[in-house]
Amino acid sequence: MPVSFAIAEDLNATLIAAAIAAGLADAAAFAPEVRTADPRHGDFQANGVLGYAKARKLNPRAVAEQLIAALPPTTREQFDVSIAGPGFINFKLKPATLLAWLKTYDSVEHLKSGASGFYQGHRHVVDFSSPNTAKQLHVGHIRGMVIGEAICRLLAFCGSAVIRDNHIGDWGTQFGKLIWGFKNLRNDSALATDPLEELERLYKAADAASKENPAILDAARAELVTLQAGDPDNLALWHKINAISSGAFSEIYRQLDIRFDHQLGESFYNDKLQRVYDELREAGLAEDSQGALVVFHPEHPRFKTQPFIIRKSDGASNYASTDLATMLYRVEHFKADAIAILTDTRQTDHFEQLWLTAQKWFAKKGYPLPRFEHVTFGSILGEDGKAIKTRSGDPIKLKALLAEAEERAFALVTEKSPEIPEAERRDIANAVGIGAVRYADLAQNRSSDYVFTWDKILSFEGNTAPYLLYAVARIHSIFRKLAPGAQTPPSSSATVSDRPSESLATAPETDAELALARKLAGFPSTLQLTTTQLRPHFLCTYLYELAGEFSSFYVAEKVIVDDPAVRARRLLLCARTLLILETGLHLLGLRTLTRM
Repeated sequence: MPVSFAIAEDLNATLIAAAIAAGLADAAAFAPEVRTADPRHGDFQANGVLGYAKARKLNPRAVAEQLIAALPPTTREQFDVSIAGPGFINFKLKPATLLAWLKTYDSVEHLKSGASGFYQGHRHVVDFSSPNTAKQLHVGHIRGMVIGEAICRLLAFCGSAVIRDNHIGDWGTQFGKLIWGFKNLRNDSALATDPLEELERLYKAADAASKENPAILDAARAELVTLQAGDPDNLALWHKINAISSGAFSEIYRQLDIRFDHQLGESFYNDKLQRVYDELREAGLAEDSQGALVVFHPEHPRFKTQPFIIRKSDGASNYASTDLATMLYRVEHFKADAIAILTDTRQTDHFEQLWLTAQKWFAKKGYPLPRFEHVTFGSILGEDGKAIKTRSGDPIKLKALLAEAEERAFALVTEKSPEIPEAERRDIANAVGIGAVRYADLAQNRSSDYVFTWDKILSFEGNTAPYLLYAVARIHSIFRKLAPGAQTPPSSSATVSDRPSESLATAPETDAELALARKLAGFPSTLQLTTTQLRPHFLCTYLYELAGEFSSFYVAEKVIVDDPAVRARRLLLCARTLLILETGLHLLGLRTLTRM
């Protein structure tokens, strides 16, 4: 029987079949709950027996014994099966099974083929980055960008049809102030020299002026209403502002290897808003309140008296208006059955009210309801525990942060490997510096704030990008030694046929070999956990642990030995570690290196 990619899923189905074969009472209701086990007990553990047995007043251990007795012979051939405590069933992969898994999943294509069953047939819209135009990207923007990109890559790898949408803020309240500022405060010389910097200055100046003078605030609001009504002059200014911003955003996206299928900003939905207003009224969900159109959710503890404003009292649309129109468009046009929107935690209330409104609206109109997840993330803090800023108190520009990362990485590379030509050192510094900033973010639980320190993120010790990139480069060096004079090492995505020696490999035997093989076979469970919860830090932790397991193996076992079978199996372990490390890092958006 061929070994399954997603071993836990396969065991889950096998145990359900065993429950039916054993004639257990109410067998169809049995949920095995197979998950990765504590390595001291096995590779996988079925935890569902205890709850099932207690609910039916059965002896859990006796139920576990019945299930094991009903397992098919193929399962016993692949696993050592045991019972622990009051009915936990442990499964330990046999060495021959580990060898079969390693030989089967020998390329990126085969890993992807195995993972594709997780989300086959799903259509995910992922809404991430979503900056406001006329503002420069700063360090706070990077979380949504790199987490969103990693989620897109992971979902696509696991079989989903992913639609990447950059929902740019190009039609909101800020444009009233910005247009007023452009007309009254602009510096034409500064606009020609650094247009985005001047637009940002204009917005700040107009915002400050509107706070001091109510007449200016009224004028800015009037400019917004005029814009949204289609005034040609204001629309021309709006197009100019967006074009300047788009060029600046694209440069950062290129630098971070982030791409989008669509860039449908708030303005795209302007002609779709009346339908939202009309249908919410017809459904009895929206009502007038103090001149605004609002939706109440009295059944919700926090929103009993807090209205969800979908059209402001001056007739202008807002985030609620466009987000509702966006939700419907993604269901009707993209046929999305899942939608993920990434923002920081401060927008939690808005999206909770949005989803409450959408569920009621879609139910009333008979629209298909997608699965929705608001993917939140915390803040990046400085070493003082406060929001990271420059000495002047301004947000750190993302462009400047990435440039500094590359320069710091170049200094490190030059110190460690001065013999490498400068052009190559610059390339290495790009991968290490950009990768370090990116990985520092992804390695954190996205729900938490984290402290950004250069010494930590550029360290070659601990759970960092430099440590993992060096682990990859070190394995490449092993293969270089096997083929001295070769221009490049063997590709980590090579198949068994490209590496004839792998056919000689025997099952892992030593403790270090077995521990590394088991860690490699745990990759599918990590992928599934990461994509189910949309938390890339699970994959980061796994890759760090895998690199550590490889390091222990490499210290304990000599790879290039005379015995052909031992040499082949150890090279196989090296090759698969390289494959999974590189595959995992690429899914996170990092560029790997063959030497450092």
